[in-house]
Amino acid sequence: MEALKNYIVHLDNKKRVTLRGAAYQYYNVKEYGNGCIVLEPRELTIPETISAKTLSDMDEAIRNFKKGNASPIADLSDF
Repeated sequence: MEALKNYIVHLDNKKRVTLRGAAYQYYNVKEYGNGCIVLEPRELTIPETISAKTLSDMDEAIRNFKKGNASPIADLSDF
C-alpha cells in the first residue's frame, strides 16, 4: 500500500504529536514493541435505541421503588 502523506513530526513539550489535515477528530492508537504506531479513525455516535438490558434494569428499579425497596433519602442540605 502506498502512503498518502509522508512527513516528519516531533513531540511538543507535553509529548504530543500534531496530525496535519486529519480527517477525523478521534483515533484509536496501537503502539507496538518494534516502534510502530497505528492510528485507526473513530467516529463517536449516539446509539439509536436503548438496549434491552438497560430497559430491563430500569423496569426492575421501578418495581423495587414501588415496593419500597429503596435506599434512604440522601441529605443534600450541605450542598
